[in-house]
Amino acid sequence: MQSKTNRCPVCHGGHKQHGTTVFSVELGFGVVVVRNVPALVCDLCGTDWLEDDVAQALESIVKKARLKHQAAKISLWQEEVQVLTA
Repeated sequence: MQSKTNRCPVCHGGHKQHGTTVFSVELGFGVVVVRNVPALVCDLCGTDWLEDDVAQALESIVKKARLKHQAAKISLWQEEVQVLTA
């Protein structure tokens, strides 16, 4: 049985489950897309939530792309985490 605290606040019918999502951001001059990002995902409506440490890592990835003025950066979460921790 799922707890009430795990219930989706958006659709009220689903429950948050560990899964992955796609993160994307438009930079004006380009775009950053990171696939397979760990997240909590509603099993009914698909709304996703990022943990604070994941959000901070994504901010670093976007900052690097912005500094390099990349037109497009598409990568997998696992690859980005290896670079950030190296």
